[in-house]
Amino acid sequence: MRVVATAGHVDHGKSTLVLALTGTDPDRWAEEKERGLTIDLGFAWTTLPSGAEIGFVDVPGHVRFIKNMLAGVGGVDACMFVVAATEGWKPQSEEHLRILSLLGVGHGLIALTKVGLVDDEWRELAELEVSERVAGTFLEGSEIVPVDAVSGIGLEELRAALDRLAGLTPAATDRDRARLWIDRAFAAKGAGTVVTGTLTGGRMRVDDEVVVVPGGLRARVRGLQSHSRPLTEASPGRRLAVNLAGLSHSAVARGQAVVAPGVWHVTANVDASLTVLDGLDHEVGRRGAYVAYVGSGEHAVRLRVIGRGGRPLAPGATGSVRMWFPVGLPLAPGDRYVLREAGRSQTVGGGEILDVAPVRPASKAVPDRSVERVVAERGWVEADELRRLTGQTVAPTLGTWVVDRAALGEVAAQVHDLVRDAGEAGADIAGLGERQRAVLASLDDVRVRDGRAWLAGTERADLRRHPFVRALEAAPFAPPEPGGVDRGELRELARQGLVVDCQGVWFAASAVEAASVEVARLLAKRPDGVTVAEVRDALGSSRKHTLPLLLQLDAGGVTRRRGDVRIAGPRLPTLG
Repeated sequence: MRVVATAGHVDHGKSTLVLALTGTDPDRWAEEKERGLTIDLGFAWTTLPSGAEIGFVDVPGHVRFIKNMLAGVGGVDACMFVVAATEGWKPQSEEHLRILSLLGVGHGLIALTKVGLVDDEWRELAELEVSERVAGTFLEGSEIVPVDAVSGIGLEELRAALDRLAGLTPAATDRDRARLWIDRAFAAKGAGTVVTGTLTGGRMRVDDEVVVVPGGLRARVRGLQSHSRPLTEASPGRRLAVNLAGLSHSAVARGQAVVAPGVWHVTANVDASLTVLDGLDHEVGRRGAYVAYVGSGEHAVRLRVIGRGGRPLAPGATGSVRMWFPVGLPLAPGDRYVLREAGRSQTVGGGEILDVAPVRPASKAVPDRSVERVVAERGWVEADELRRLTGQTVAPTLGTWVVDRAALGEVAAQVHDLVRDAGEAGADIAGLGERQRAVLASLDDVRVRDGRAWLAGTERADLRRHPFVRALEAAPFAPPEPGGVDRGELRELARQGLVVDCQGVWFAASAVEAASVEVARLLAKRPDGVTVAEVRDALGSSRKHTLPLLLQLDAGGVTRRRGDVRIAGPRLPTLG
């Protein structure tokens, strides 16, 4: 399936030719039929001699309806460029060709219409003029097919040429990121809200959950139809009518997009390339009332030239610009746009989106479409977020992240220093950040055990010489507070049996053992029990420290509490 846009000057026979090829009149409105003038987009389709299907988006040729023309050519694969032999190349012929070029359309053919109204010599001159006009554009060397829709001259030759064009035009890529720019929205009797457009980026299926952007409205795909046939699934590149359940037709309009949820970055700020038309009579800079046409929408934008000191771009020049949209759009690098100036009502240029979430100031940005630049500017990017930002799927470097090499090295050095500085106690993993913990597992010379990390060769270090252990042993019954010692270190010291947490007061394990022996001596003299004060005096301590010690001895079975005294417990040490 290929979608082809018509293009060309007003009254050169685009709609008449589509009617002759398809049997469908693309002019839908009574006003269009009365005036003989295409005002809005029209749609039709046909089956080519090879059996391939082709869809037509018929666009207005009159300058007054250029925004409608632009709404129809955003998702097409190729064009059928129409020039009347009776009139030759005209102003809108030139503008339509420029617009198609700016939008990146790379395939097409030329239908030289109304040849039944001219003689052979005139037709040959018209062909020659068209060839000269398209020289240097994507249409250079394209087939020129003389045709007359009214008399039927050349229609079969045109169908055969369209068949060849369809074969040469690459199929739409399926990136599993469905997006359909809405070019029509209406209420269908008995069905509800229906939108139409060209599906790109991924497949769409009946019962899929989708989001309409801008707006963020959620809906369900109730039905799909293409070329008047119902579908359960549609592939990219197909003209499609989508019946949406869950929202009113008044809530959707041309310029919005139906997208798969969770896979698009919605942005109102982009960096883009801009090629200024060489025939323009003025520069393009931040001054001006600019309108950007992207997808099927028309959006007033603010613009600033990137780099160059913000100096304007001269006619024919190519540079980079930052654009601010009034609403968030589901855009991706590679999307094409056309820029017009509203005040002068003229097309000034266009290009492609390069970055949908710029992080550097416009004065320092160097945008391009590379994934590597996006990662380098951010350092760490979640793989799913990177896909939303670039449209490309990249395997995570570490955990769920894609990490720039320099950023990875920086965090690895931080972690290595933390582990080294922790020494024999090891670094408490709970105190590391999420990225630091992810890097930790990748360091070859670091070992992890019981929630702590050591440099290789030190993970089984004897912590008996730890400063806190020494401080506790130096004042066994008047222990200092564990200032400067993190909880992870304390847990490891306790795990190794070097310190004991007695109701929030830390003692050296040797101090608890010595207290047990001293209480045993006291009880040998006073079997009926000893008081807290007596134990305090025997230890040369204070009530503040003696009470938690006794509670620890109670818990360990060394003593038992009876009223205000302690008596011997089952684990009271035996004195030699």
